[in-house]
Amino acid sequence: MNTTPKQARLPLFPLNTVIFPGGQLPLRIFEQRYLGMVKQAIADSTPFGICAIREGTESGPPAVPYPVGTLVRVTDWDMPQPGILHIGTQAQERFVIRSTHTEPGGLLVGSVEAVSSEAAIAVPEELELAVEILRHIVDEYGDTHFPVPHQFDNAVWVGYRLSEMLPLTLSIKQNLLEMNDSVTRLRILTEFLRKQIN
Repeated sequence: MNTTPKQARLPLFPLNTVIFPGGQLPLRIFEQRYLGMVKQAIADSTPFGICAIREGTESGPPAVPYPVGTLVRVTDWDMPQPGILHIGTQAQERFVIRSTHTEPGGLLVGSVEAVSSEAAIAVPEELELAVEILRHIVDEYGDTHFPVPHQFDNAVWVGYRLSEMLPLTLSIKQNLLEMNDSVTRLRILTEFLRKQIN
């Protein structure tokens, strides 16, 4: 969407998950509508949108997504057997859905607008616990899950990575994604971590 007009047409993939900018998400694709969408994305090097499901399920009739999702690009793919595609995705910026329509094959397509990226901001001293815990998580999972550069001094990056990793409900993760205040996001996450520790 970096080179697209303000409002762009984007194929949507509603899932029971929230992905944050800079994150990675492996996906196993087998439904016809999504196989077509991903093959197109690979052929044209174009993105698609991942958004959490507000109503409905991942398979069957198109689910109703939350209005804010994340743009992803396919980073690698493999077809271990016919009709099943394994892909790696890298999340980029967030978008807001203005309207949707369902194509004949059941694919949901949205008219979306990019949400401006949050500017990098230092982690306030009183929220250093969040950084400490994220360092432990990164050490444990390694660079394959958390590609470098690591930005432990950036409240946006720390908040996004913790939001992905912590066992929070889908609706809380969605609220954290929609938030445009990285310090408030980090404050909520630190509060959650303090409760887990005590």
